[in-house]
Amino acid sequence: MELRIQTKNNVAVSPAIEEYAATRIGKMARYLPSIDSGKVEIAEEGTRQPDQRFVVQVTLVSNGVVIRAQERAEDVRTAIDRVTDALTNRVSRYKGKRIEKGNDSVRKMEPATANDELTPPEQPARVVKTKQFTLKPMPLDEATEQMELLGHDFFLFLNADNNQANLIYRRKDGNYGLIEPTV
Repeated sequence: MELRIQTKNNVAVSPAIEEYAATRIGKMARYLPSIDSGKVEIAEEGTRQPDQRFVVQVTLVSNGVVIRAQERAEDVRTAIDRVTDALTNRVSRYKGKRIEKGNDSVRKMEPATANDELTPPEQPARVVKTKQFTLKPMPLDEATEQMELLGHDFFLFLNADNNQANLIYRRKDGNYGLIEPTV
């Protein structure tokens, strides 16, 4: 597995921390040997809560399926441990669904990621990033699975039943909602 470690917000990360992250995240290959590549982003944010100062975000790609997790902690090592635990849960969920459905039901797609940058409150909100990806036809349950693997609250997909663009989202009560276009 090819693993890239990047820093944001001018964070200085020691080689020991980089090695720790590579070792911990590299163990994901034991659970899912088909991981092609991975990216670890380490950032430090000025927050009011000191226990959420460091942010570690990991994105793994396995046969075109993107698995992503992000965790916050007081120090980098704790954040790396937390994100590793979250990834372990997502990988086991992914493997369980692949075994239940069969290997042929997992389709390759490009990820849809939201903008993680914060804008100052005095500036009006504006579109600062545009993301394009190919919509592949998939059933509703697979779209739900993809949304969970990405760790997002919504997911845009092409519904295989009606061949229309649909949006599935996570509701506050833990259930899912589906938005379908009408003509």
